[in-house]
Amino acid sequence: MRRRVAVIGGGISGLAAAVRIRDRAARDTEIVVYEGSGVLGGKLRTGELAGAIVERGAESFLVGAPDGTESAAVRFARRLGLGDQLVHPSAGQAALAVGGRLEPIPPGTLMGIPRESAGDDRDTGAPLLAADEDVTVGALVRARYGDEVVERQVDPLLGGVYAGRADQLSLDATMPALASAARAEHTLAGAVRAAQAASVRVPGRPVFATVEGGLSRLVRAAAVASGARISLGLPMRHLARTTHGWRATLGPAAAPQVDDVDAVVLAVPATSASRLLASARDPSGSAAVGDLTYASVALVAMALPSDTPLPELSGFLVPATERTLVKAATFVTRKWTHLGREGGPMIIRTSLGHVGEEERLQRDDAVLAAQAHAELGALLGSSLPPPIASWVQRWDGALPQYAVRHRERIASARAGLPPGLALAGAAYDGVGIAACIASGEAAAEDVCRYLEDS
Repeated sequence: MRRRVAVIGGGISGLAAAVRIRDRAARDTEIVVYEGSGVLGGKLRTGELAGAIVERGAESFLVGAPDGTESAAVRFARRLGLGDQLVHPSAGQAALAVGGRLEPIPPGTLMGIPRESAGDDRDTGAPLLAADEDVTVGALVRARYGDEVVERQVDPLLGGVYAGRADQLSLDATMPALASAARAEHTLAGAVRAAQAASVRVPGRPVFATVEGGLSRLVRAAAVASGARISLGLPMRHLARTTHGWRATLGPAAAPQVDDVDAVVLAVPATSASRLLASARDPSGSAAVGDLTYASVALVAMALPSDTPLPELSGFLVPATERTLVKAATFVTRKWTHLGREGGPMIIRTSLGHVGEEERLQRDDAVLAAQAHAELGALLGSSLPPPIASWVQRWDGALPQYAVRHRERIASARAGLPPGLALAGAAYDGVGIAACIASGEAAAEDVCRYLEDS
């Protein structure tokens, strides 16, 4: 009997799920990817500025996994025939912008946390955390190393990934290796060293990679490899159990479309997933998933004249204590040397906004771009020439904020899901590209096992 699977959400998690289902399920399985917007890829979107390729969303992915193997993103790229198209950033150093100066990020730290004892990091004769305990990153580090380490080092590094604050983000969800070590080690320095030792480093392996020509190539290749029917621009309105599977209702209320499928992968943000779970009469899962909050961010990219003096860095991060809207800057054509050209402009991409700063982002594009330009100059310590060209990319509700016990709540939600339905995406398993791909593939495996057993 021919089976049909719906993947709701056409971001990289949903596309990875669709490809894995194509590889694992029976050959005649029909896969349908429903993406409510008009474009696939989610936060992966390649743009252009002054003749250079500039990502409008995520710019790269991890090359290695903690166990030393290749990351899910690299394996996925190889599966799609793009393994020989991977490029890596230059070895340029990144910095922290503190008090009008650019200071190198201290070497040997773990997300800004030093491996040498500081502050009140004494051995009290017991592990830092109980076996089932979770705390915020900020709570753990403040208690042991003090406020300055959190605010000047940890917060900007976490903010660069999550647009969140160390005092609000779960240690277990954002730094699982450190959380695991803290349940055995008696000092924070010991936990940092143990977490670093547990991560296998392959000599000579770059940390990050992207795809030559932009990450949109990864999206297009995944859509093709999945062999899925792609439905764009029709948001999913309702999901209901039927005798033999699921009924999806999509499109405008005045003229809804209905599709019956055997299994579903929900690869959408937590708010949408919660609504669909509620419509599918799974209120417990809906509550567990729907309590996630999100941070909004904006990206401002600007092309500056080729002779603009810039420090020899790949970019810098900005602590929230500096009170700028700019929280990070990447010197794109310096970090990714394959994008530069002789006599071409210097491309800088700035990231704006932390969680709770949505109102500060609600300015029109021209005002936001001007503020980014002015703050960038102030952070660099010199005025910058007017940009040759620029663009603004807004990502409303882009980055999930993992509160304490996030992983426990998601595990509980998954345990209560009806058979034949799986969750995937950044809301559950991590915000990086590699984590999203792994999440999509795991959801696909769950669905495939269900199809085999039913």
